[in-house]
Amino acid sequence: MAEMSEEKVDQAERRNDQPAVGPDPTFSQKVLQSFEKEPMSPEEIKENQNKWGKYTKEAKDEPRTNNFPDYFYAGFWIRFFAFIIDLVCIGSLTRLSLGVAVNLGWLEASDSYLSIYGLIALILYLAYFVLLTKWNHGQTIGKMIFGIRVISFDEEELSWPTVLVREGACRFILKFPWLLIGYLPTIFSQRKQHIGDYFSNTSVVTINLIKAFNQEMNR
Repeated sequence: MAEMSEEKVDQAERRNDQPAVGPDPTFSQKVLQSFEKEPMSPEEIKENQNKWGKYTKEAKDEPRTNNFPDYFYAGFWIRFFAFIIDLVCIGSLTRLSLGVAVNLGWLEASDSYLSIYGLIALILYLAYFVLLTKWNHGQTIGKMIFGIRVISFDEEELSWPTVLVREGACRFILKFPWLLIGYLPTIFSQRKQHIGDYFSNTSVVTINLIKAFNQEMNR
């Protein structure tokens, strides 16, 4: 019996020498006991739990709204060709308006944004994307032709601030030739987002896939 007792004691000592594995069930109590030097009332503890909770909340990658499967997002090339169509439309508008003014001698054609011609051309360019995207529910003419549309991950409908950031500020920045690389993340990103999409938390989806999911294709 004595030998068995000694053996149990040795086993207990060996267990105590080994590092603890898994979470300590008394950890929360130990943390609360650490405040004993400066005791807190139950109300203070509750208040601090609510206040400090923001530091333990993990950032969520999933959007709050419009969480589409990855294959619903329109890829680089279809968006590229839609963009080309939009540029053709903008070019036509520019020729019909500013081109007439140039032919009549009212304006002098210029590529500089500091000139009257260049400034008006820039306004037409940005207004095309901003107004159509907002008023036509995320679709320019090019996007309508290819059956794609802009959606927001935070909003059911695109708001003016979102559109102005994406189609105004970011579209202006991406207009510079050496900044066109801002479109390239569309190829590699999971939700097919370019730089403007990241800043406005938007992307572009394929409408026919949504219709197929909603069983609207044969209606």
